[in-house]
Amino acid sequence: MQLTGHITADSLMSLEAYSKWRKVHKAEVMAHRKRRTVHLGEHITLNFESETTMRYQIQEMLRIEKIFEEEGTQSEIEAYAPLVPDGSNWKATMMIAYTDIPERQRELARLIGVEDRMFVEVEGHHRVYAIADEDLDRETAEKTSAVHFLRFEFTPAMRAAIRAGAAVKLGCDHTHYPAHVQVPAEALASLAGDLA
Repeated sequence: MQLTGHITADSLMSLEAYSKWRKVHKAEVMAHRKRRTVHLGEHITLNFESETTMRYQIQEMLRIEKIFEEEGTQSEIEAYAPLVPDGSNWKATMMIAYTDIPERQRELARLIGVEDRMFVEVEGHHRVYAIADEDLDRETAEKTSAVHFLRFEFTPAMRAAIRAGAAVKLGCDHTHYPAHVQVPAEALASLAGDLA
């Protein structure tokens, strides 16, 4: 899987080529994804996306759906390419998980607006709150969605601090889910590579 900085139909593999590539490299992509996953408390997980994870997602969708026509390929690119960080930010898929269905329904109702209360705090700098769900609103008056898409936009000074090794905290200050965690060193090393 060649990283080009911009996902286009021409930069994707054919279904046949991807099938061969996948057999050899799937474990590497899963390890990359795992390194970039941060758990916040018991019920919220953020998967920080990258060109690698989004190329893999697109190729998987093309493989599963057996899409080989230009229009279908372009549709998958348009759905997933916006989640690739562009050098000034981190982008993440946030998942809220409760195994008990009644508890999940109750908590998703209590957590309305949680996506807007997610933050990243770079050591020595102010908190950066998530810009959430730019594609479409994912909550109703009754409940929030179990999946949200977040973007954390950093100033040049914050980006320099992260690349220089500053500690970074991920948190949430929603009334019903106050939590924070230090971003693990392995995840932070991978995420620092997203910043120009």
